Parts: sequence; C-alpha cells; structure tokens
Amino acid sequence: MSKHNHLELSSVSMSFPVKGGEFLALDNVNLKIAEGEFVSLIGHSGCGKSTVLNIVAGLLEASRGGCLLDGKEVREPGPERAVVFQNHSLMPWLSAYENVELAVRQVFRKSMTRQQRREWVHHNLELVHMGHAAEKRPDELSGGMRQRVGIARALAMQPKVLLMDEPFGALDALTRAHLQDSLMEIQRDLNSTVIMITHDVDEAVLLSDRIVMMTNGPAATIGEVLPVNLPRPRDRVALADCPDYNQCRHAVLSFLYEKQKKVETLPRKQSSGEGQETSPSLRKTANG
Repeated sequence: MSKHNHLELSSVSMSFPVKGGEFLALDNVNLKIAEGEFVSLIGHSGCGKSTVLNIVAGLLEASRGGCLLDGKEVREPGPERAVVFQNHSLMPWLSAYENVELAVRQVFRKSMTRQQRREWVHHNLELVHMGHAAEKRPDELSGGMRQRVGIARALAMQPKVLLMDEPFGALDALTRAHLQDSLMEIQRDLNSTVIMITHDVDEAVLLSDRIVMMTNGPAATIGEVLPVNLPRPRDRVALADCPDYNQCRHAVLSFLYEKQKKVETLPRKQSSGEGQETSPSLRKTANG
C-alpha cells in the first residue's frame, strides 16, 4: 500500500444557516487517508458523517478548510470520486447493463471504443457477480442484487476513491454478509481507497484498516481513530474468537456507548397523575 497522503481533510468546518443564526455541524475535522486504505466513519446519528462524505464527494463545500485529493482541491463532484448510497439509485427503466453503461459512457466515451465500453460494463458486472442478470431491470432484482449493480456502476468509473454511505444498511443480515465479503475481495484486487459510513460496529471492524469515530453534534469532530491491525484476507467466522478483533470491537463500543453516550430523555408526562420523568433510554445495539 502506498503511504503518501492520497486524500486529506484539513481543518474542515461546516455551518448551515438556521433561523436566527448558524448551526455548526462539523468543527475542525482533520484526516489523512493513504491510497488503498479502507476507512470507516462511525458515530451516532447527527454526528456529521454524511456531511464529511458529501464534502469529499464535492456535493457540499466546507465553510472553512477543505479537501485535497492528490494535491488538488475538491470543489465539485467528479468521476474520480464515485458514491454508493444506501438506496441503490438505479434508473428503474434501464437494465442492470444499461445502468452501468450510462456511467461508463459519461466517463469513457472519448477514450474507449463502443466495443471496449461494452466489455468494460460486462467486466464490472462480473466483478460483483451480476453478469448473469445483465438484462434484468431493477424491479426484477432483489435488494442485494440492486446494490451489487450500484457498486458495479461506481467501480466502472474507475474512481480513485469509492465513497459508501451505509451501502448495506437496508439489507438482511445474510445478504449484507455476502456483500461485505464481495467488497473485501474487490478492494483487495483493485487496491481501491474506500471511505464508508456505517452504524454497524462489526462491519466497521471486519472491513476497515482504520475506524474514525465521530463525536456527537453539534460541532462534531473526530473523537478517536482506531487502527484495525488484523491480517487480510479476513474471515468473519475465524475472527469471532480472535482477541484482537474483540479488542477493536470493544474499543468502538466503549467510545459510542460510554464516552459518547447518546441519551434520549422522553418528555415528562403531565396526565393521569404521572409526574415522574421517564428514565433516559440508550440503544444498546451496535446497529443504531
């Protein structure tokens, strides 16, 4: 893995106008990511994870500071930064092949012949094990298959950075596990730089080289960065009994549910003689 600073977030702050002033969502976020590194962003809802991802994608411009990719400032979206959303966002009237072809034609219409583009589309569908369903429309595919096509479309742009916003969050556990395994294979083979938002602690530890833990908003920032020094390739069954895996998992859970405890206090009930305030509730699962 090359260790030069491939992607850098420098003193990034993000404010949004609200009635009567400004809301400071992010405050002084600094992060350097090496080429080929897999980095997960994790934190409670409202901690600015998606804002960070959107700044890297060029969909938002930071109020202060900025993002550099290979020394060039990111100011707008570009094919070198492909985004995979939780919702696959495929065109419903196009086949799987045509959805990927749309992206390929936009990026490579001048540098590839029509035949080369056709072969490249099929190659990327095969990468995600979807070659057999190339002619099917999204409504003929399962949720996991649609997400595979979305990943194929992103990879087909040959991005320098793959940005993933909870890409497996809407899927059942088994489908999610299969896609996590596929993503690990693809990242190993292509040496892609990946930034992924997740709420799932096990997913973050399984996939990542580093886990970036965000503090609660407002004025969210990076609280801790955890290196995940587990050998690759990684096998989820073998890791279940691995002390290092469980140590990483415990460190993230400790940050989320002790250091950054998100307490939700229910409003005091005034009727039926119930004057006591309900005790604070804390979601105990890692998938919150």
